[in-house]
Amino acid sequence: MIGKIEKVPLREIWKHEAQDFTKWLQDNIEVLNEILDIRLTNVEREQSTGNFNVDLTAEDEDGNLVIIENQLEKSNHDHLGKIITYLTAVGANKAIWIVSEPRAEHIGAISWLNESSSAEFYLLKIEGIKIGSSDPAPLLTLIVGPSEETKEAGETKKEIAERYSIRHRFWSKLLEKSKLKTKLHETISPSQHSWIGTGAGKRGLGYNYSITQHEGKVELYIDRGKDSENENKQIFDDLHKNKNEIEKSIGDKLSWERLEGKRACRIAKLITAGGYRDENKWDEVIDRMIDEMVKLEKALSPFISTLKI
Repeated sequence: MIGKIEKVPLREIWKHEAQDFTKWLQDNIEVLNEILDIRLTNVEREQSTGNFNVDLTAEDEDGNLVIIENQLEKSNHDHLGKIITYLTAVGANKAIWIVSEPRAEHIGAISWLNESSSAEFYLLKIEGIKIGSSDPAPLLTLIVGPSEETKEAGETKKEIAERYSIRHRFWSKLLEKSKLKTKLHETISPSQHSWIGTGAGKRGLGYNYSITQHEGKVELYIDRGKDSENENKQIFDDLHKNKNEIEKSIGDKLSWERLEGKRACRIAKLITAGGYRDENKWDEVIDRMIDEMVKLEKALSPFISTLKI
């Protein structure tokens, strides 16, 4: 004979959240130890943190303080705010939030906190169940918790945000200095991405600056849009016919990249003095990039103006 699991309203098991459920959890903390695979000891109730009281505090196996907030109802913003307040107020490094119904936005918030902070956050769902005429029992389910993957994702997001910020500062400085030598990019705003560019006087042709961690580049980028591969290659070939004269004007070799198998083409000059990670070299890198852009435009513009496109 196999019994059928029945749901039991939580308030039939614990009428009062603080007096009944919190006290029960304090006496039965092993239910959390099992589901979270951590060992909590020295559990205490109603620890004061200024104007608030933490439902439960405990210590993990390393002696670090853990806070536990109980909510026998749907998760809400108020309790999420309290958890963060409690965590900082008592100097804990783990927070456990037990609710009867976790809302999607709070699942997302806890996931974000695990990615973005040094603390660890656990969100658990609690239900009451029984089988036949058995006594009611709690069913705890881990909805979201910390993991190596979330920490790695958090570090990746931080690195990306830092990279965006650095590049925005780099482009701001380059565009400010560029105005002293050319009007070519004077209407362009700084970007957080790896390149900025402006039109070259013909649709689909642009003078671009690009930057990587340790190198810069100036280029004419040729891409007239969808289904334009043949047209792009023809424009490139027409300019390439004047390769010697163009390079003589610049006074250096260029990288002529027809990019076979790809839609676009480019004519580029690499600057190896440094990139956005070499902030101590920014002045030199920026000056080189601007100078090379000025020379590139001067050398290419006469031939671009005669293109039959």
